[in-house]
Amino acid sequence: MKALLCTEHGLPETLKLSTVPDPTTGPAEVHIRVRACGVNFPDVLIIQNKYQFKPPLPFSPGGEVSGEVIAVGEQVKHVKAGDRVIALCGWGGFAEQVVVSGARVFPMPKGMDFITGASTLYTYGTSYHALKDRAQLKKDETVLVLGAGGGVGLAAVELAVTLGATVIAAASTEDKLHACAEKGAKYLINYSNEDLRARIKEITQDRGVDVVYDPIGGELATEALRSMAWRGRYLVVGFASGTIPQFPANLPLLKGCAIVGVFWGSFAEREPQKSLQNFGELLAFIKAGVIKQRLHAVYSLEESAIALADLMNRKVTGKAVVKIGSWEESLQEEETAKPSTTVTAALSPGQPLVLELKDLKKKVGTSLGVSEWFTVTQEMINDFAKATHDYQWVHVDTERAKQQMPGGKTIAHGYLTMSLASKFFFELLKIEGVTTSINYGLNKARFPVAVKSGSRIRMTGKIKEVEDMPGGGTKMIMECIMEVEGEEKPAYAGELITALF
Repeated sequence: MKALLCTEHGLPETLKLSTVPDPTTGPAEVHIRVRACGVNFPDVLIIQNKYQFKPPLPFSPGGEVSGEVIAVGEQVKHVKAGDRVIALCGWGGFAEQVVVSGARVFPMPKGMDFITGASTLYTYGTSYHALKDRAQLKKDETVLVLGAGGGVGLAAVELAVTLGATVIAAASTEDKLHACAEKGAKYLINYSNEDLRARIKEITQDRGVDVVYDPIGGELATEALRSMAWRGRYLVVGFASGTIPQFPANLPLLKGCAIVGVFWGSFAEREPQKSLQNFGELLAFIKAGVIKQRLHAVYSLEESAIALADLMNRKVTGKAVVKIGSWEESLQEEETAKPSTTVTAALSPGQPLVLELKDLKKKVGTSLGVSEWFTVTQEMINDFAKATHDYQWVHVDTERAKQQMPGGKTIAHGYLTMSLASKFFFELLKIEGVTTSINYGLNKARFPVAVKSGSRIRMTGKIKEVEDMPGGGTKMIMECIMEVEGEEKPAYAGELITALF
């Protein structure tokens, strides 16, 4: 097979297009015929031996691919030969074939093309994790995006607007700022000829910004930190400028702000359930047309070193992608007409994932996405107490709770929270061919965070096991994680056991 090889650490021009043996597939790996590979800033760092991960020479750069499965190891159950997939390989993507750990391979949603598939995970995954998980961005807050014309920067602009924030986009050229305006940025700063701090003061009326999204570092970083609002969050995403800033320690003290690291790759490894949930939500945004990657250019494998050089020299606005081979995309109409049957989030209320009972065993490992938010009211808590004869004051005595409970609110009984799993189950999944379903058991129930009266909760689901039952039924175990809005830890984590007939 052909591959772009890094045989010695250096700049893109040192890379060599070579012919190498096809890779072999291990028991927990997936062998992929690569159709497209995203071009990302870590690719520029990894060939210079400046990235967190340092593969042995020789290797191919390229950490984000889409393609078709050639073969799978015997331990891999969620994809099979012929499936269209997206994969986070870390490196090895600028090649005709790549082998990736099965845990880092995801079925591609039906209707998604290979170019989109290879240009989604790194930029949107990084930016969504940064804004949602690390900044805990709230509606109507103000976000300053530095390097806003690049891949992660433009994704951050679009996602911050989607999440209801006011966006100040800062970039080095008018063309890049024009792209930011198209994505919904309200204010634009050209920091090649404008004073960043003075413009932020003017825009925010000297209040400062709630969140700074910084993928570039360098000389602008301290000025951006000086422009923070009280209790702001400064997101350290990367150092595309090549310079790691040295912040004066008194600035976060004076601003009462936090400097927060964003390492999406490590997050995806350490917190796979939350990462998968984010992925499902992003795919839902894409399917609904809420977000759309801005492609700078599509390069061939022979031009992939040029693509890296263009990225390094800041010539790329949006995302560059390498197309590998001379294939033509062919998406069937029925694929675009149906929602994804692999990883999905509810696109609108009452729109669950639809699966056939006869196919359920093939869907083990499938994420069901995320439900709509649901508010737990005091009336509901009181009704649950009445039904169970459990009248503990922490649940039902609102006046005493005002004096003695954290936040001055009662808390829902843990079993009330757990019982809502059935409601969310029916929001997330519809199984055709079933006349009766009985939720008859729970496994490994944990309640890390209390749900206060008035809190909003929602659930992510995943099909964990499916097996036959005596009498012709089907037993399904679904992994359930309920999150509380604004909390890091879940309200409930467990497994729902359902009998289907």
